[in-house]
Amino acid sequence: MAVENLIYPRYIDAAVSRGGGRRVSRADAVEEPTVEELAAAVRQIGYPVTVEPEVCHPREVAPRGRVRVQAAPDESKHDVVLAVAAIVEVLRG
Repeated sequence: MAVENLIYPRYIDAAVSRGGGRRVSRADAVEEPTVEELAAAVRQIGYPVTVEPEVCHPREVAPRGRVRVQAAPDESKHDVVLAVAAIVEVLRG
């Protein structure tokens, strides 16, 4: 059975502090990621993804969206977020 994870752009945003919601190290983070980039990265991994563009993270005022990921049960949310951050960096070239 797949595990559903919600991933917000702020989880990999280099401008956000760890206390503000960033889930990866600053070295692994990217500048101003978009929900479209997150979705493209998740598709590269091979997981089903649903984009929810009008959703707002509880710590944000303006909605930046989020992606809903159906990940493998043996993969943690942290693993998925790290992989997404790495792939967004590669996709930006």
